[in-house]
Amino acid sequence: MLTLKEGKLLVKLARKTIETYLHEDRKPQVPKVHAKLCKHRGVFVTLNKEGELRGCIGHPLPTTPLVDAVIDSAISSATRDPRFPPVTPEELPALEVEVSVLSKPEPIKVKIPREYPKHIVIGRDGLIIEWSGYAGLLLPQVPVEWGWDAEEFLSHACMKAGLMPDHWLREGVHISKFSAQVFRERRPGGEVEEQKMTQKE
Repeated sequence: MLTLKEGKLLVKLARKTIETYLHEDRKPQVPKVHAKLCKHRGVFVTLNKEGELRGCIGHPLPTTPLVDAVIDSAISSATRDPRFPPVTPEELPALEVEVSVLSKPEPIKVKIPREYPKHIVIGRDGLIIEWSGYAGLLLPQVPVEWGWDAEEFLSHACMKAGLMPDHWLREGVHISKFSAQVFRERRPGGEVEEQKMTQKE
């Protein structure tokens, strides 16, 4: 678990990375940080503008040191999310930055696909769905924000992967879950808080 101080450092690093990249076309120097922030962790950087998603890309698996993954994800969220045009320097004052640090994904084991919803806790679990070269990931905060139940969460994760909504009911689909610590700015460039999500079955 990260402390709020460590979470604030990661959010500020993500914002500084985007500012440096957009204004100077380079990555910032990797800061000297506690060894805990150099461990390999999955992470996503999410950008919101006036309450709407503006970019979200990350590293699902713990293959990269956390500080390096935050820098790479921040740049990708701002400039490489295929759903949006690249962020412009003029937009920076309106962007809220959010960093989600992920646990290692764990396969959800069931006897039949219908059992998947019983193994998912809304507000705690994020999902990764994989099938035949397709893959989709949704962070734990997404179903909370949209008011989805576990079946709706599964369906939207399938659609994120480019599959039909009910694809999770098919045999051979690989579904994993993970948790996340989410740190975000309360307002653009402002105080950073850890998001506490309501857990429900």
